Amino acid sequence: GVARETGLKSLAARGFGSAALGMATQSLARLLSRRWGGQWGGSGPWFPRAAAGAVASAGALCAAGPAARCSRDDGHGHGHVHQHSGDGHAHSSMPDKFSHEHVGTDRSHLVFGVPKKGRLYEQIKKMLEGAGIDYTRKERIDIAHCNNLPISIVFLPAKDIATYVGEGDVDLGITGEDCVAESDVSVKVLMALGIGKCNLSVQAPKDSGLNAASLAGKRIVTSFPVITQKYFAELEKPGNPTHIKCISGSVEAACGLGLADGIVDLVETGTTMRAAGLEEVSVVMKSQAVLIMNPHSKHPELCEVIRRRLAGYLTAQRWVMVSYNVHRDHLKKAESITPGKRSPSVQPLEDKNWVAVAALVPKSEAASIMDELENVGAKDILLTSLLSSRMGD
Repeated sequence: GVARETGLKSLAARGFGSAALGMATQSLARLLSRRWGGQWGGSGPWFPRAAAGAVASAGALCAAGPAARCSRDDGHGHGHVHQHSGDGHAHSSMPDKFSHEHVGTDRSHLVFGVPKKGRLYEQIKKMLEGAGIDYTRKERIDIAHCNNLPISIVFLPAKDIATYVGEGDVDLGITGEDCVAESDVSVKVLMALGIGKCNLSVQAPKDSGLNAASLAGKRIVTSFPVITQKYFAELEKPGNPTHIKCISGSVEAACGLGLADGIVDLVETGTTMRAAGLEEVSVVMKSQAVLIMNPHSKHPELCEVIRRRLAGYLTAQRWVMVSYNVHRDHLKKAESITPGKRSPSVQPLEDKNWVAVAALVPKSEAASIMDELENVGAKDILLTSLLSSRMGD
């Protein structure tokens, strides 16, 4: 109750009206009743923190309602020009097919949830920039509007994004596969992003001789109670349930402080795990960041545009363009080194004995390929990075 009241006062102080506060309350109730209802009950040391976090997340989405509706007085706060025709309008840099109207409370912008902070946020920020999704995030504001597409980006805790995409009004989201599984909601996974890779693992004190099966029925501490319960349910003996306690952070300290016999936590490099005197005894699931979609989104076409842009950017990061001049006598050897995605591009030069060749090569192999080209007589070898691409991804 204290956390809820504090969270709602915070929203009110930032200018949200009673309707917005009501939305926040409903969102909070729905999230908590699903996450901690039933077998977990409504108590525990994590409950006030969870309540406060849910209210804060709901607050960001409340902002997405009225703020996501562009206004004639430039409610976006970017100072860019709007072109009006009747009730519709278009940003000066927005494709015509995405021009849109705002009628009553209808939300014409796609809402895109991304992690609000941390290393994953920094990686996603770079990815969105590479995909041509142009926005400006103002300090301490958890919503931003795109200048060139009808998209409102809301910055949310990574663990809550799947819930908002699956059960709320968020159309797209980027979060970890572990968070999707923990949220236990129905979302459409559009693509894996290849970042934020880690294992969700069962860990036990080093040299304890414990394994996942022997930890079943004992005390387990985790930040992933839904996944953990499902995992250990298959290992438990009848009448001896696993005692799962949920804490929000520093899970690795639980064994050393006598709170747990084992933990379930994320492992990326293993440095934190080893520093706490723990070892990985079983992998519950592998995880990476994924692009997820609300199955009932009203913006399927725009969701696909964003997916293709992100896929094009990610593909461009794996390839580079190599170009070089080579004598015709050595062309076949050079082509075998640089076959390209389909085939190399070969252009004649003014000197009829020489040709110019350009081909895509894997970025990880580029240096070795340049060495091989030089060995077969290629000259003027250049390597060019790609900003983005469309290669049928």
